[in-house]
Amino acid sequence: MKLTRRSFVQTISAVPVFSIPAWASGREIAADVAIIGGGTGGCAAALAACRAGLRVVMTEETLWIGGQLTAQAVPPDEHPWIEWFGCTAAYRAFRNGVRQYYRTHYPLLPPHAENPRLNPGGGAVSPITHEPRVALAVLHSMLQRYLSSGRLALFTRAVPLRADTEGATVRAVEFRDDSGAARIVRAPYFIDATETGELLPLTRTEFVTGAESRAQTGELHAPEQPQPANHQAFTVCFALGYDPDADHTIDRPEEYSFWRDYVPEMRPPWPGRLLAWTMSDPITLQPRRMFFDPTLQAKEPGLNLWLYRRIINKAIYEPGFCSTDVTLVNWPQNDYWLGNLYGVAPEEAARHLRRARQLSLSLVYWMQTEAPRPDGGAGWKGLHLRPDITGTADGLAMYPYIRESRRIQAEFTVLEHHVGTEARMQATGRPREEVAAEPFPDSVGVGSYRIDLHPSSGGDNYIDVSCLPFQIPLGALIPKRVENLLPASKNLGVTHITNGCYRLHPVEWNIGESAGALAAHCVRRGLRPRQVRNTEKLLREFQDLLLSQGVEIAWPRLRPL
Repeated sequence: MKLTRRSFVQTISAVPVFSIPAWASGREIAADVAIIGGGTGGCAAALAACRAGLRVVMTEETLWIGGQLTAQAVPPDEHPWIEWFGCTAAYRAFRNGVRQYYRTHYPLLPPHAENPRLNPGGGAVSPITHEPRVALAVLHSMLQRYLSSGRLALFTRAVPLRADTEGATVRAVEFRDDSGAARIVRAPYFIDATETGELLPLTRTEFVTGAESRAQTGELHAPEQPQPANHQAFTVCFALGYDPDADHTIDRPEEYSFWRDYVPEMRPPWPGRLLAWTMSDPITLQPRRMFFDPTLQAKEPGLNLWLYRRIINKAIYEPGFCSTDVTLVNWPQNDYWLGNLYGVAPEEAARHLRRARQLSLSLVYWMQTEAPRPDGGAGWKGLHLRPDITGTADGLAMYPYIRESRRIQAEFTVLEHHVGTEARMQATGRPREEVAAEPFPDSVGVGSYRIDLHPSSGGDNYIDVSCLPFQIPLGALIPKRVENLLPASKNLGVTHITNGCYRLHPVEWNIGESAGALAAHCVRRGLRPRQVRNTEKLLREFQDLLLSQGVEIAWPRLRPL
């Protein structure tokens, strides 16, 4: 059987039906904007283009729109100021919508229902850890007016196949829809919101992958030689509940022996086996001891991984509503770095995805049977996968969590010395308390996160260094040559290093929203994106438009992360 990119997608347990508007029901579709990929950035791009009055097609490879937030099952990673500043108004509406969904549909106890800063899961990683199905419901509610009015045509389980280009212009993209039929969408503008930058090779848009060399970028943490096949780890996430009175032990995974004994070969070294409670500290790279206790009885110091990305906290609900807390497992122990999902043959990508799934299942089995417990015992038989939460038959996420994509060769590329604290101090000669990120006069958004690179397929251990609150330059959204394709995910003009801080949920949303707004602005005004960026009057008009729509484009003075 010929392997295709659909092999990335997990078997799903239910198939919703969307009504396709008449203008998009034929084999050939004419749209104003075509968004290929319905992840976090794709949804934001669709919102921006639809609110401008355009007819929009959005395709999504999985059953669920939302990407990181839903099909990949990753609760938001956010900066410390997110409740007050540092995201778009639409992203804030999404966050508010999540909290309101719980207040409306869940039996919250009064103190939690009345809490304006409700954190549904109480996870440590974010002030709003929550279930992926809630994120899906809120995203659909935000897009529903455009689906109902026929302004947005949404195709799920749709895979891009090929593109038609003429010179520097993309004319059409062909995709396979849910039925297996091929459709062609033509539009003045195309937005690549896929998780791995799938439109870039299809449209012959120039792109880079992996790690650039220090000679190419001048970056402090870049390697000496270019490493295009050196990608950050990807992860097959899953949700776990815990029933202390039952035995939910899964069948022993096929590759369990390999993963139980696997010792990563890293530079600098990993401290022992991957399946262990000791791992590399991302910042110091010294051994870091964590622990795991779903009973919440252990008094050990340090982080209890059960609480790290917990998405259901039964204590906030009326008695009897939840039988168990639920945690989302996206840990170093199930990061997969033994190969890549793109830039390789489909057969090889499928093999690595299968092995990553085996790693995650092996982690489950190890925790159920052999993992050291704080009380001196081994394993928790009551741990169980939650397929109802991930929307899949086996309880693993529909799609792997992707940290790094193909990236456009852009008019402007964000480098470490634009945003990294130490690199910026060296570039400016200023002390830490005075240094700020490079101000970009063409800013179309803001973000903040550490430069956080997980272990990579090239054998690098973590690169996790301080970063300054930064801006998103419009030049990073414009390919060097191609005129009518824009990135809306991790595929913008960043490097292997700066991808580490531009890759998280609120930043991806902002990238997508600004790309959608730019495409709509160019369609309505008959402009090209590089005209907007390189003409001062046009740039100011576009930035004013973003500001009027609640897109913040500059930070107040803040400390670095």
